[in-house]
Parts: sequence; structure tokens; C-alpha cells
Amino acid sequence: MSNKKTIPLFFACDDAFVKFTIVSLTSIIDNASKDYNYDVHILITNVSEDMKQKTLELQNENFKISFDDTTEYLELMKSKLPLRDYYSKTTYYRFFIAEMFPQYNKAIYIDSDTIVLGDISELYNHNLGNHFVGACHEQAMVQVDEYGTYCERCVGVDRNKFFNAGVMLINCDQFRRHKVLDQFIDLLQVYNFIVTQDEDYLNVICKDKVLWLDQRWNTEMLGDIPYPAEEFKVIHYIMVSKPWHYADCRHGDIFWKYAEQTSVYEDMLNILNNYTDDQKQNDQLSADRLLKMAVEETYKEDTFVNRLKKLKCNEDRKRILEKIEQYELEGRFDEDVEDDPPGRTIMPGEVDYTQRKLSTKIASKFAFSKARKYLNSIVDDGTLVVKDILGVEHFRNLSSGAIITCNHFNAYDSFAIQLAYEAANQKKRKFFRIIREGNYTSFPGFFGYLMRNCNTLPLSSNLRTMREFVKATDKLLSDGHFILIYPEQSMWWNYRKPKPLKDGGFHIAAKNNVPVLPCFITMQDSDRMGEDGFPIQEYTIHISEPIYPSKAKTVRANTADMMAKNYEVWKNIYEETYKIPLTYTTKKD
Repeated sequence: MSNKKTIPLFFACDDAFVKFTIVSLTSIIDNASKDYNYDVHILITNVSEDMKQKTLELQNENFKISFDDTTEYLELMKSKLPLRDYYSKTTYYRFFIAEMFPQYNKAIYIDSDTIVLGDISELYNHNLGNHFVGACHEQAMVQVDEYGTYCERCVGVDRNKFFNAGVMLINCDQFRRHKVLDQFIDLLQVYNFIVTQDEDYLNVICKDKVLWLDQRWNTEMLGDIPYPAEEFKVIHYIMVSKPWHYADCRHGDIFWKYAEQTSVYEDMLNILNNYTDDQKQNDQLSADRLLKMAVEETYKEDTFVNRLKKLKCNEDRKRILEKIEQYELEGRFDEDVEDDPPGRTIMPGEVDYTQRKLSTKIASKFAFSKARKYLNSIVDDGTLVVKDILGVEHFRNLSSGAIITCNHFNAYDSFAIQLAYEAANQKKRKFFRIIREGNYTSFPGFFGYLMRNCNTLPLSSNLRTMREFVKATDKLLSDGHFILIYPEQSMWWNYRKPKPLKDGGFHIAAKNNVPVLPCFITMQDSDRMGEDGFPIQEYTIHISEPIYPSKAKTVRANTADMMAKNYEVWKNIYEETYKIPLTYTTKKD
């Protein structure tokens, strides 16, 4: 019994292509080290006995050849495998190797349109570590801008990190551990890649898990080749560049050197001699179609990259909804279900709450112009839909400053109340918003910019800063301005019920002897889907009569009374709009 190490080597082909496998395998046998044994597996569905016999003639004391039927795996995936042009289902077989052959820790996969000039054992002996595959850069992506742009914008892989899957050292352990076949099947349900098909899927799954091999191990017959033919280890006749179709094929002479040694040589010559001008023209049309297809896929709206973002957003939203359900069950109404950015403490003097500085006024004016453009855009494109504003006269008739309350379920609900304020035509008096400390100090991007500059009143964990905050709110209310507060304290995405209220905003109103104007937004599903995979909501803003503090009651009593009345107003709006009683799932102690 031989003590030599065994190297598993895989091809995949049908009856029409097995003759080219024979030529490729002949080149491998001719150049392989005799210090190893080689188990050659040819993955098939329908290869004739005659072609099998011609292939098996290549066996010797180092090379054992077997044909392995993949029909069972293909039946499991029936109708899920997209096809195009010269591709056949055999192009997907490489996904099956790790599962079909659990005895192998790693294996070589190689396309049949190759000639191997190097010692194949050198390829196998690369240490893959935790990488999923060892492979070479795909030169179509590197050298043809349209393909490079396609792989970046549609597939989501950098053009210089996209590998050609025609020659791969597969880490079977990692494929099994990370369920690569299952990932592939799942991705088939998400997106139909039609340009390089399985190569696209492999690059998505193996992204950032590739051991980059010397390009000489996969010298594609395309574009610039920066080293001489003497250094080729593998020649790959990609796309329509086939030496058995074109007598002038680049480095085709090397292919014919090995073809001449095989029992299929005469078949090869017949194919070459009978390849018509019409077929050659079709090859060119096929290449043109492929490039055009790549461009079309690149610039369509629903690319894989965009669809993946939506799916991720959808999954995130599902987790948020599950969390809301759990929080309601546990009665944790005042806790956010989405993590706020980590913030820092706002120090005294940091916030110009009442906009006394000229720089603050200028920054606010500029920010409001930006916010206005953004608000117009999301209204125009249907991202924010305010179906109706009911009771706007209650807002319009206010003759003093007021605390505006609103349920909090979306970042856009603040924009909705802005529209209600504008509909009330109260422009002589400003509209402010109380926000959290972390949102002011650390919220990223455009929304963070608005939170720092659009009439916001951030809370603070610093006692002295909070004294500035209280003094500012007193001043703004006495000057007749409006302050929006979310008395539920937390934001629960698209949560339709009113949540129990906190008394802070009502205390501010009672202390300053100004009314509370209860606003409650109800929503219904529109017929348009948002980027998160959920229907865009159509809002109805309900503005109720203002609730005034009683002169006969203390600040403390008025705080409790106004808060209770506000909650009752919201409850009534909820029950009348949705035609269901307001109940919670909260477990009673």
C-alpha cells in the first residue's frame, strides 16, 4: 500500500465538454510530481460510456480517475439554477464538493478549458489557514472597466479583490463549517446573478476570505499578461477564447501540444475545422451581450448590493419589532429599543439655548434651509406621507407659548409636527424640540447636523447645564414660543399605541402656566414598500384642544392632571381611529 500523500482534484463537465477535460488532465499528469497520488473526480450528470472509457485510459500508478454523478444534488436545487449562453449547470458543481466528499480537508477545482504547465502538487500545498479559497484575480474585472464597475456596484466586491473561480484551492473544512452550499442556495433566493453566475456567488460568500495565489496559476487569455509564456503554470482559455474554435487562439499551440497526445485529438481537429463563420460571429455577439448585460446590471436600481441593504434593513426591523413585543410584555415602555450613539456630557455654556449669539442664529438659519430641502424631497418622493392634519385650528388659536406633545415612533415624526406647525401659520413664534444629550453630541451624519442646529434643546447629565436648560425653556415659553417634547421618553418604531407618559414636559408647562397641546399621529400602511421592506406609513396628525393648567391647583397637581388628560386624549384618538380598545400585553406582577 502506497504511503504517498493523496491530492484530490476535481473537474466538472457534461458529455460535450469531457473531451476538453481529457486534454487538461493530460497536461496535469505530464507535469505533476510523482511523489504524490492523485484522486481525480469528474463531476457529471450524463457522460457516455465511450467518453468515460477514453478518460479512464489516462489512469496510471499515480492517478486514479472516477466519475461522480451529481444528479441527486441537482434535483435538490432543481429550477433554482439560472443559465445563460455557453454556461451549463456543471458550472455550479464546485459548490457540492465539500459536502459530497467529507473525507477531504481541501481540494483543487479546475475548469476543463485549461492547460496545466506547473506541478499541480505545488498548488495544493499552499497553506489556506482559515481562508475559504486560494485563487487568482479575475482579469476581466481588473482590466475591463465595465466589468470592474459591475462587480463593485452590483456584486459589492472590489474589482481588485474579485477572483476567477476556474482554478481554486478549496478549503473544504471551512466550506462545511460555514455552510457555503447553504449560503449559495439562500443567495439564489435573494438575487439572480446573470453575468458570471456562480463566480459572482462565490465572490460574495468568500469576500475577504481569499488567499491570493500567484497569477501564474491562472493565466487567463485576456488583455495584458505581464510575464512570459515560459512562466505560465496554468493557461485558462476563458470566455470565447477557445483554441478548438480558433486556429489563431492566443497560445493555442500549447493546447494542441497536449491534445495531440490524446485519443480525442481527431475530434478536436474536426471541431476546429468545422467551426463556421456564423458560429464565430455568434461568439462575438455573445461577448458583446455579456458586456452589455454587465453594464445594464450595474446601473439598474435593484442591484444585489441595494437588495442586500434592504434585506439587512428588513432583518434589523424584524429584530426591533421582536424587541418591542418583548419590552411591552415586560412593561419597559420608557426604554428605547434601538441603541443611541454613545454620547458625552454637555458642559455648561456649550449650548446657546436661546440663540443669543449671532453665530448660532446664522447656523440655525442655514441648517433650516437644508432641513427644508430635505423635508421637501421626502414629501415629494413619498418617503414621508402626511395624509391629513386634523384639528390644526387648535394650534392656530394658541395665543401663548405651549408645550407640544407627540407620540414618538419614527425619526420622521418630528418633520410631521413641523408640517403641522407650518399649517397653523404660527411663524412669528419659533418651534423648538427637546432632544437627548447623546443625540446632540454624537448623532452622526445629516440628522446629527440638524439635531445640533435646528432649534433643539438638548437635555444634559450635568446639573449646571440642566439649570441653563430650565432657564432657557422658561424664557422661550414666556416669549410665546412652542416646545415639542416626547413624553413617552422612548422611540418604538411604527408602534401605534400610546405609551405611559413621563411628567417632565407637563411639569415645565405647569410651572410656566402655559398649555399643553396634545398631538397624536396615527398611521396606516400605504401601497408602497420602503427600503426596509415594510410598507411606507401614511400619517394622520390629530391635534386636540389645548390642556390648560388650573390656577386653583399647585404645580405638582397640575402636572399630574395635565399628564392624565393628555394620555386620555391619546387613548381616545387611538381607539376611535383603529376601532379597537387600547390594551397592553404587559404581565401583571
